[in-house]
Amino acid sequence: MDLATIIGLVGGTACVVMSILTSGGTLMGVVDIPSVFMTIGGSYMALMIVAPLKKALGVFAIMGRAFKIPDFGERTLVQNMVALSEKARREGILALEEGLEDLDDEFMKTGLRLVVDGTDGAVIRGILENEMNCIESRHMEWLNIIAQWSGYAPGFGMTGTVVGLIGMLRNMEDTSSIGPNMAVALITTLYGALMANWLIAPFGQKLQAHHNDEMRVKEMIVEGVLSIQAGDNPRILAMKLLTYLDPKTRKAIESDVLKD
Repeated sequence: MDLATIIGLVGGTACVVMSILTSGGTLMGVVDIPSVFMTIGGSYMALMIVAPLKKALGVFAIMGRAFKIPDFGERTLVQNMVALSEKARREGILALEEGLEDLDDEFMKTGLRLVVDGTDGAVIRGILENEMNCIESRHMEWLNIIAQWSGYAPGFGMTGTVVGLIGMLRNMEDTSSIGPNMAVALITTLYGALMANWLIAPFGQKLQAHHNDEMRVKEMIVEGVLSIQAGDNPRILAMKLLTYLDPKTRKAIESDVLKD
């Protein structure tokens, strides 16, 4: 569970509530059902037009992944790759076939199977990079849908404000209602801004970070597989893969994988 996401939601709610209360307002003063329909409902219906039904309905599950911390196992990956490299140099490339089915990572399994089959390094790189491109394309499709929703929310917020102002101007003869009507008209702008800048866009950006981490691990796998295929010394392979890690993780494992 990603506590940062939960803290952001709870803390953001607290900040908005405190801002309203300390400015002399009330919570019920910013609750307006028509504004909810305009901003949340309207922007989501616009998303329905842009995205296929399956993806428009599935966007909530995708955004829900922001509550999880993905573990791509970079540390274990380096150690496994070094062990496989040592086995390949000691027993030969074909010896890797024995443990392929025990690997959890399908991407790594695909690469190593190509190595065992004697596939040329350039062909292996081409196949793995093509798979990475397809994964990235799928991820970007979801991220674009989230970004589009984030862009629609403020627009519908402004639309709701215009609708409210039209209603207010039609009743200008009642001067006592101008202030309250103006306040209600501006609530949709508030809703749209909160949706875009506090909820939807931050979720998309966190998922973008998850994507970047996954692609980095995929690059590590490609580098490791090609290093094994080329017959590199396990120490050289380890040095290549350690460059992808942050300093803290690198320091924790480099003594284990950089053997003399």
